[in-house]
Amino acid sequence: MAAALVVDLEAEHSMDVILVGSSELSSPPSPRSRRDLVAYEVQVNQRDIEDMCICCGSFQVHTQHPLFEGGMCAPCKEAAWFALAKDKFLECLFLYDDDGYQSYCSICCAGETLLICENPDCTRCYCFECVDTLVGPGTSGRVHAMSNWVCFLCLPFPRSGLLQRRRKWRGWLKAFYDREAKSPLEMYKTVPVWKREPVRVLSLFGDIKKELTSLGFLESGSGPGRLRHLDDVTDVVRRDVEEWGPFDLTYGSTPPLGHTCDHPPGWYLFQFHRVLQYARPRRGSQQPFFWMFVDNLVLTEEDRAVATRFLETDPVTIQHVRGRTTQNAVHVWSSIPAVRSRHSALVSQEELALLAQDRQRAKPPAQGPAALVKNCFLPLREYFKYFSTELTSSLQMSHYTVKTATKKDFS
Repeated sequence: MAAALVVDLEAEHSMDVILVGSSELSSPPSPRSRRDLVAYEVQVNQRDIEDMCICCGSFQVHTQHPLFEGGMCAPCKEAAWFALAKDKFLECLFLYDDDGYQSYCSICCAGETLLICENPDCTRCYCFECVDTLVGPGTSGRVHAMSNWVCFLCLPFPRSGLLQRRRKWRGWLKAFYDREAKSPLEMYKTVPVWKREPVRVLSLFGDIKKELTSLGFLESGSGPGRLRHLDDVTDVVRRDVEEWGPFDLTYGSTPPLGHTCDHPPGWYLFQFHRVLQYARPRRGSQQPFFWMFVDNLVLTEEDRAVATRFLETDPVTIQHVRGRTTQNAVHVWSSIPAVRSRHSALVSQEELALLAQDRQRAKPPAQGPAALVKNCFLPLREYFKYFSTELTSSLQMSHYTVKTATKKDFS
C-alpha cells in the first residue's frame, strides 16, 4: 500500500512531511479497543471502510460519513463517549467556541483534546483518537510537535493513512443534511475559500455592525453597501429591499427592556417577517441566505407562539450568566447552523419573567442583545469572507496547535 503523507505548510512554502510508512498501514496490532477494529478490519481482513463506522468501529452502518470515506452508525450504547445520533452530528459540525475554532472533531464530533488546523482560512479541529486510529499510531503527537499544521480537508492530496476525504465533500454534506435532518430550514452548501464574498447585511431595529466587524465579517469603516440598518420599516416595500440588495443575512430584534418603544412589541416581529420575505432569494436560488430574530424578553407568550409558527423554527434562550446569576437573556429564532445546539439554555419562563421585571427596573445590562448573540454568527465563516480582526490576529500570533475541548457549558 502506498505510503501516506501529512504535510506542514510553512509560510515560506516549505513543507514538513510526516510519513506514515507502509509497515504501519499494513501490519496493525491486534485490536485492543473497538476503535482499533477500523484499521485491523480494513488492512488485515480487507473490509471496505464504507462498511464500518469510522467514528467508533461499529459494523452497524446506517449511513455514510459526509466528509470522509467510511460509514457512520446510529448512537453507540457501548461507546458512551460517542453517543452520537446523526442529527447530533449535524448540530456539532457547525459549533464554534469563543476562540473562533470549531468545538468538536470534524470526524467524530466528539473528542477531548483537539488538533486545530492552522490554515488561516480553516477553523476545523480533529481529536487525537481519530487521528491516531485513521491516519496512523502516534500521528497526533507528531502533528502536535509541528509549527504549522494543515488539516485533512485543506491538504492538496486527499488521503492520509486510512483517512480519505470525499470528492465534492461539500455536496456530500448538504445531501447528508437534506436526508437526515428533521429541520424544515434549508442548509446551503458551504463555500470554498476562493469563492467566498463579503456578507451583505440588512439589520432591522437593532444594529449589529459592531459585532460583525469584531468577528471580521465587515471591514472597519466599510460603507453602507455591506450593511444597511433601518430603525423604521413602516414604509418599506419590496421594491426598496430589492434595490438595496441582494442580502445574505437579515437580522431583526425587539427593543431592549427598559427602552421606550414606538410600537407594541409584536409590531417588530410582524415587520421583520414581512421584510424577510422581500429579502429572501428567489425560489431555486443557490445563494446562501440566513436570518435571525432576537426577542429581548418583551414578546408575550402568544407573540412567541406566532413567531415560531411564522418563522418555522423553535426559539432558543441565550443568557449571560455571572457566577450563578443570570444577568441578561434573549430568545432567538434563526436559520444559522447550530444556533440551537450550541446556545440552548435551560431557563424556566418564571425565571425569565423575573429577569424581565428586574431589567425594566435596573440600568441596562453590560452585555446588550447584539453582544449576547455575537458568537452565533461564527458558523457563517463557512460561507462568507472574513477580514483580519483582533480575534483572528490573536489566533495567528498565539500559534498553538492543540486545544482542550471544554464543551459542557452551553450558556
